[in-house]
Parts: sequence; structure tokens; C-alpha cells
Amino acid sequence: MDHVRKFAPVTAEDGIVASSVYSAGRRIADIPIEEAGQWAGKDGHVVWIGLLEPSRELLLRVQAQFNLHDLAIEDAEHPHQRPKLEQYGEALFIVARTAQLIERRVTFGETHLFVGKGYIVSVRHGPSTSYATVREHWESCPHSLAKGEDFVLYAILDFIIDNYMPVLEQLEYEVEEIEDKVLVKPMTGSEIERLYMMRRDLLRLRNAALPLVEVCRRLTSSDLPQIQAAMHPLFRDVSDHIRTVQEKIDSLREVLAFAFEASLLVGQSQETAISKKLASWAAILAVPTALAGIYGMNFSDMPELRMQYGYPMVLSAIIATCSFLYWRFRKNGWL
Repeated sequence: MDHVRKFAPVTAEDGIVASSVYSAGRRIADIPIEEAGQWAGKDGHVVWIGLLEPSRELLLRVQAQFNLHDLAIEDAEHPHQRPKLEQYGEALFIVARTAQLIERRVTFGETHLFVGKGYIVSVRHGPSTSYATVREHWESCPHSLAKGEDFVLYAILDFIIDNYMPVLEQLEYEVEEIEDKVLVKPMTGSEIERLYMMRRDLLRLRNAALPLVEVCRRLTSSDLPQIQAAMHPLFRDVSDHIRTVQEKIDSLREVLAFAFEASLLVGQSQETAISKKLASWAAILAVPTALAGIYGMNFSDMPELRMQYGYPMVLSAIIATCSFLYWRFRKNGWL
């Protein structure tokens, strides 16, 4: 075995999170970027480099080691790419969107992956969970890691998709709270705004996850010799996870739509009930108002003014009529 040299660990300050070489699934050295191409050319060795928001100068150093395409480097330097898979000669370039819930909003980052013979390079932009967890987990399973760079690609993609679920679970908890409240009282303006933002975030999350189905489909095709046939079932499993995420997103968006509609119906129902009460009381009050208005004109030739029991009779008629109307409205559920 070649003599293994240990270098001082690189730091994230210069954009390099990790730069290691593996043989038979075991990490044998932490290497500088300038030696990555040499190690990747050795049979049975895989170089795994992790970069965090690298500078152009660092990307050009990586490009020189693996002869990466200029267009792929340009895409990796500038985020806001759509999830995709591009093939440049013998190398693959993959873009995936990451998601985290920050201050109740879904915030997106990007991971760009370069995959070729004997190497894989991950470039992270924006909010995302560190892939150190992936590295540590599979370093404890050297038999799996020994499958090569395409297995590392599977591990990273699977980790990205799995990290969508905690975001969805937190959103689902909030959606359930909205469901519990919506039938009690209409939603306030701030609650409607929150509901709208949640639906918008879920749509953006769906747009980030769904294109990865096509990416995984291409990774399982025979058109990409970089991916071993033995790895195809694993990428199909990632596709199944994406579809599960899609179904959960669609379900949550549908529940939010129903919640909004239910809130409108509750509001309309309460407005209708209030309108019925107001109309009922207006009808009841119209009786004494009309009679008082007639007798308030004070014409001298009104015969009722000279009746001995005219005043009690009018009051009795008002009370009887109002009581009847109140009874009818109450019976019909208007009051």
C-alpha cells in the first residue's frame, strides 16, 4: 500500500469542509486539493471532497484536478439552478435543492455534485445540513462505501431527500393546529397570510423535490456508464422517497386549501346568522315604530284619541304583535 500521509484538517473558512481519499471503503488520508487528481487516478481509490460556498479560485483548483467542464464550474459558482443532471464527457454534474425551516419559512439551498471515475465533489450553497453526518455514518460501513463514488452519490441524494421530511413534519403540526381552529372561528388576516405563505412554501418544496425523480431515473438508465448496474435499485429507492415527499406535500396543500374554504364558509355562516338576527329585530321594532309614528302626527280628528281605552289597546297590540314575531323568529332559528 502507498505510504499514507496525514495533513492538518482543512477548515470551512477557506471553503473546504473535507478532502479525503478512501480505499476499500476506509479513509486512508486527508489530502490537499492539489493531490486529488493523482489519488483519484489510482485503482480502488475514491476521492471525496466537500466544499462550502467556494470561491472561483478554489473551484478552478478542483477543476484542474479532475478536468471538469467549464459550464459545470460556472453553474457551481452561481447557485439558483434548477435540479438537473448533466453529462460532460465521463463526468456527471448534478444539482439538488436542500431545504430547512428557518423562522417558520422554508429556506432553500443548493448542492452541486461532480461525479467521475475515482472522485466525487459536493459543493454546498445556502442553508443545508452538513454532509459530515453522511460521511461519518458510511465510514462506519466500509463494505458499502467500498462500492465507489456512485454509492457516495446515492448516500448524499438520499440524505437530501430524507431532510425534507423534518420540514414537512413541522409544517404538518402547524397545519393540524389550523384545522383545529378553523371550524371554531373565521381566520384572521394574519392567519390567512400565514396559510398563503405555507402553501407557497410547499409548492416551492414540491418544485425542488420533484425534478429529482427524473434525475434518479436517468441514474438508473444504461446511458450512464458511470453508474454501476448494482446501484440502480438504490436510486430507484430514492425515487420512491421523493414520491412519498410529493404525496405528503400535495396532501398538506390540499388540507390548507380546505381549511381556507372552511374558514370562508364559517365566516359566511356567522355573517348570515348576524344578518338574520338584525333583520328579525328590525322587523320586531318596526311594529312599535310604525304605530308610534302614526299616533305621533297629532291630528285632531283621529277618533282613537277620544277612546277611553285607546292607549292601552295600542300598547297591547304592540306587545302582542312583537311577541308573536319574536316567537316565530325564535322558532325558525333566526334569534
